Amino acid sequence: MLFISDNARDKIAELKNDGNINPEFFVRVSVTSGGCSGLSYQMDFDNEDQPNDQVFEDNGIKLVTDLKSFLYLCNTTLNFSGGLNGKGFYFENPNAARTCGCGDSFAV
Repeated sequence: MLFISDNARDKIAELKNDGNINPEFFVRVSVTSGGCSGLSYQMDFDNEDQPNDQVFEDNGIKLVTDLKSFLYLCNTTLNFSGGLNGKGFYFENPNAARTCGCGDSFAV
């Protein structure tokens, strides 16, 4: 399962209400090779289903990932932190053995 925090849900709703994101789009998260720790997170807004998509709904938000990424993201929570020192959207991944300082990449 993938999860979404209340803060991330609220920010996504705000983006959709402001017209920055099409209300029909869902959140697609994935893992790619790269970054200083070896694997990097990606988050996009999408409206096209792909073969092997794993679809979850939490807190009223549809979250989609591919099967390969799900192996790294299982039980991960998408969160949002705003303000002057905020990170923006970030992932709380219990599978990560270590993360880089910026939080954009991780290793298992």
